[in-house]
Amino acid sequence: MVFIGFIFAALLTVFAAIKLSTYADTIGEKTSLGGMVVGTIFLAGATSLPEVTTSVSAIVLDSPDIAVGNVFGSNMFNLLIIASFDLYFRKQQIFKNAERSHIYTASIGLILAIVAILALSLKTPYSFLGIGVDIWILMVIYIVGMMFISYLSKKNPQQPVTEPEEYNMSAISLKRAIVGFIIAAIVIMGAGTLLTVTGDQIAVITGLGASFVGSFLIAATTSLPEAISVLVALQLRNYNLAIGSILGSNLFNILILGASDVFYRKGSIISAVSDVHQITAAAVGILSVVILYSLVRKPRESAFRYALPSLILVILYFISSYLIFIQ
Repeated sequence: MVFIGFIFAALLTVFAAIKLSTYADTIGEKTSLGGMVVGTIFLAGATSLPEVTTSVSAIVLDSPDIAVGNVFGSNMFNLLIIASFDLYFRKQQIFKNAERSHIYTASIGLILAIVAILALSLKTPYSFLGIGVDIWILMVIYIVGMMFISYLSKKNPQQPVTEPEEYNMSAISLKRAIVGFIIAAIVIMGAGTLLTVTGDQIAVITGLGASFVGSFLIAATTSLPEAISVLVALQLRNYNLAIGSILGSNLFNILILGASDVFYRKGSIISAVSDVHQITAAAVGILSVVILYSLVRKPRESAFRYALPSLILVILYFISSYLIFIQ
């Protein structure tokens, strides 16, 4: 029964994610925001809602390892998603067609990953207003980074992209898109809670442990909205929406650590979790470097040479997964 509930929550998440991407594309098309801003801020925040409910619910269940593992595991899985789709759609050369502004988002993600590695290594026990000092530092970097991205988007507004006729979303009004987006986000939030409860029970039944289940099983399923959102965005030829939703989601997930720390009343949440999360955070940092390189390098005419960084990222992901599993 537990496994059936877990699968049902995953399917519900997929359905809501399809709607989210469709409505997000319409919002970006019918406003001056563009795919990059809508993807990095709105779609990224909405698709990260399962991580929010999952991590907070894990704290309520007194399982900080699931809460933290879910965040870093989701960030790992998100980068695997964009690399996998980049390999599949290699002829379209996703990164070549993306805005240069994504370089700044990827850079902020790399900085957050480095700070997270240091926090997990040092495990500073000090807190301020019930939140660990290390989490405060991460949240300040996130806020400053998002303000910088918002400033750049206003300074260099995105030029409207003409979509193929078969993907024209003009039949959906802006009002309907906004309402639909909010409803889909609420559905995803509810599904995320169910994923956590059933995932915690699966950890007990299988004996896999909270750290592993949080970093992989739950992290992968809560990343389903990102996967579906990227697929739909790529089918709509909206590359900025696709990349922005992944990179923005990884930034937004850091805020989830702050929310988790607020509910965790036994001290700093970072100082209470297993050392295995250092490997996960380090993996996120390494994979972020590969993504950053994919964005800054010169265009490649050869499909194989273009796809090589994404292929390396996929290999590194599975090596990191093995290292975490044996720990």
